[in-house]
Amino acid sequence: MRLRIVFLLLVASGSGTVVGLADGAPTDKPKPAVLALPAALPMDHPPQPCPVPSTLRDEFRAAARDTDLPLAMIVAVAKVESNLDIEARSSAGAHGLLQVLPSTAAEFELDAYRPGENVLAGARYLRQMLDRFKSTQLALAAYNAGPTAVERKGATPNDETVAYVANVTTQWRRLVGCT
Repeated sequence: MRLRIVFLLLVASGSGTVVGLADGAPTDKPKPAVLALPAALPMDHPPQPCPVPSTLRDEFRAAARDTDLPLAMIVAVAKVESNLDIEARSSAGAHGLLQVLPSTAAEFELDAYRPGENVLAGARYLRQMLDRFKSTQLALAAYNAGPTAVERKGATPNDETVAYVANVTTQWRRLVGCT
């Protein structure tokens, strides 16, 4: 058992060095805002498929690549926003899997009514909020309550949004590492 722990520590240390070196390498792509990832899965936990409709799995993966957001985070938002229902509608006029307002989708030249474009618009909006607030918690709060409410309060603006952020974070933790 001790030998296994020592081995894991050596691997983790070596990985950190490699990541540190790679992180310092020049790149043409700007670095995305740092995400506070939920607790990682144990090393022996096999990757699981993300619980998204199979017909939309490629769209979720493409949105994750396009925005440099973890796939599990985008799926968690969709799970909380619509329970992965492509027909979901809110009283505020938001539509689809990621409950995107048509005006928000239009800003990205996308259509909130088309499921794949809804996912991409939602992911791009989430990335925009993360870049703006430099905080995963505040970005999720702004996704839910709007950036103006978060800026005015300087924090998560109300109990409903606090619960939303907690629910997304809980879902995200459950999905870490999904593919």
